[in-house]
Amino acid sequence: MSARGGGDRVKPDMFEPEAAIRLGVSPREADETRWGLILVVFMRLLAGLWIAQGLAQWAVFVLPPDAVFDRQSAARTAAMIFFSVLDLLAAVGLWLATPWGGVLWLFAAVAQIFIAMSLVHFFTRAWVGVDVVLILVYFALTWQAGKNARP
Repeated sequence: MSARGGGDRVKPDMFEPEAAIRLGVSPREADETRWGLILVVFMRLLAGLWIAQGLAQWAVFVLPPDAVFDRQSAARTAAMIFFSVLDLLAAVGLWLATPWGGVLWLFAAVAQIFIAMSLVHFFTRAWVGVDVVLILVYFALTWQAGKNARP
């Protein structure tokens, strides 16, 4: 009995487009797979970077040498809490390569750029450049993977 029910067997030469494992991938599908794989690897590398950022934000107020919130402005404190939570959530979504993970990461990256322009010395100007480059690479990979995707 097959998983389809009804007792019919799947012939080895039949092509199932929704199968989890496909043998004999055509050249067009190989290109789709390549760009999709590159995008997933990029998202997982970003996830690692964003986990490190989130943990660094948590370390500031979980392991402080002295009272952190007493000597900081309310805006800086709110930004620390905001990014400690948002960075880790975005990292989980990126690691899972989900659409909401990409959206949450884009929101976090744009928020970092905005905060870097608003709060002095919260994020460096170099980090703003890194964010912009990562956003451009993400859009390019997403576009390339989507361009080659099947309609």
